[in-house]
Amino acid sequence: MSELKATLTSAMKEAMKAKEKERLAVIRSMLAAIKQVEVDKQTTLEDDADVLPILDKMLKQRRDSHQQYLDADRPELAEQEAYEMTVIQDFLPQALTEAEIAQMIDEAVAEVSASSMQDMGKVMGLLKPKMQGRADMAEVSKLIKSKLG
Repeated sequence: MSELKATLTSAMKEAMKAKEKERLAVIRSMLAAIKQVEVDKQTTLEDDADVLPILDKMLKQRRDSHQQYLDADRPELAEQEAYEMTVIQDFLPQALTEAEIAQMIDEAVAEVSASSMQDMGKVMGLLKPKMQGRADMAEVSKLIKSKLG
């Protein structure tokens, strides 16, 4: 069992004991998403590297929903999505700073000798495993585009 899955399971038990219904619901949804991937792939996720993309995807979904609720003038629903984002982020690795992201992009561009937009896939392929769960890949993509474009 991955360390992250074990942490989620113990956090679920703590939330149950503390009667934190909202937090418990979010943690259960994360465990359910992980379990769904395991069932679909007919395997057990043994490594945090396999679990992180699932939580990262959930976080991205919450960000999108949060923005849509704000645009639709539904603050109560946006607030719920914001809460879920904070709970998910509690289990993700510490986010990278803008300076760290810029440095990693510079290093990746130099490593693959990227000179144009055609090399963007190579740069993203190099960065994604290192940044998964630690940075918003859409923002990273924009930064790479501005660097190469």
